[in-house]
Amino acid sequence: MPAFGVAPPMLTRHRDLRSGVSFWQSRRMPAVPTAPLTRDIATDVLVIGAGISGALAAEALSRDHRVVIVDRRGVAKGSTAASTALVEYEIDTPLTLLGDKIGASKAARAWRRSHLALTALAERTAALGIDADTHPRDTLYLAGNVLDAAGLQREAAARLRIGLETQYLSAAELRSRFAIDRRAALLGHGDFAADPRRLTAGYLKAAVANGARVYAPVEIVDVGKHRAGIAATTGSGRTITARHVIFATGYEVPKIVPAGDHHVISTYAMATRPQPRHLWPKQALIWEASDPYLYVRTTSDGRVICGGEDEDFADAARRDALIPKKSAAIAGKLARLFPHLDTEPEFAWAGSFGTTATGLPLIGRVPRHRNIWAILGFGGNGITYSRIAADIIAGAIAGHPDPDADLYAFG
Repeated sequence: MPAFGVAPPMLTRHRDLRSGVSFWQSRRMPAVPTAPLTRDIATDVLVIGAGISGALAAEALSRDHRVVIVDRRGVAKGSTAASTALVEYEIDTPLTLLGDKIGASKAARAWRRSHLALTALAERTAALGIDADTHPRDTLYLAGNVLDAAGLQREAAARLRIGLETQYLSAAELRSRFAIDRRAALLGHGDFAADPRRLTAGYLKAAVANGARVYAPVEIVDVGKHRAGIAATTGSGRTITARHVIFATGYEVPKIVPAGDHHVISTYAMATRPQPRHLWPKQALIWEASDPYLYVRTTSDGRVICGGEDEDFADAARRDALIPKKSAAIAGKLARLFPHLDTEPEFAWAGSFGTTATGLPLIGRVPRHRNIWAILGFGGNGITYSRIAADIIAGAIAGHPDPDADLYAFG
């Protein structure tokens, strides 16, 4: 079995993807049928990673293919547990600035596709009856150091031109409607908030209902060519043969994948105590046109989750040492935004996340490796981009190339 030039023992770059205790970890997650891998097996599609990206891909592919999902930790135990799960179509890079980077036409396609993916994700989640504590939300995008009030006016006009309903709010309108004192904001519609672990479990259970199998803990240490397609070797020496392999390993980038401008950053988040009587009108999702930006949401029991204070490094020890300082800084920013809130953190955590220069993810076939696929570089739109990745890869495997695949392709 000639290898693809990847030597054991590690096929992916191991990272300590999160630390601290996120709010989601305090809540019971639906059980997903999982088994140890005790023998060699064969399948049509092997999905490596049982987080939200792997779950969405597995559910989409399990409708027409035999699917196996493996994870070296377990279900939703990596970056997914650290997500704040503001599920938005709005891309980290504003439409006007993305147009400067990749051209106006491609930028419009990327924003429209993100909107379509979010709508499809909400509809599919409802159709499957997944209880992920989802709640539809409007979104407020506050003026900051990336786009000031005039920049937000231009951004609103650009979004309206491509059919995305957006309203510009002046300082007076923002103060009157949401009691927020900022120079301006954009008000968007159609986003939602969710529990990322429950969402992941729901999609994995749907895949299992279609015949998929989940094995954990299982680490893939090598992949090589096989007469049946691809052979993946586990740390215990078992072999999984498959026609297709999908790396949905979050920010533990497979060594065979050209990372390009993908890089890993550290981000921080906190959750307050429940205070449902002190929340803002309609509990809109909030984020800033700033770098780094603050992002804010509520939970069903009336807590406020707030995150940000990103740092451009991936070292877990450095990241973790900053949790007390960063959570205090986030709490201070939240207090300035909503002075009447109790902003004392009850939960505080940190995570590592990947991003790219454009804010668009990398999704598609790994160059020079037939039938090996990868999903990475999601930035702040992880769950929405995970849906796009599932659609692109499932379509390609079925022989129906996605018209927007070029936006996210490697190279």
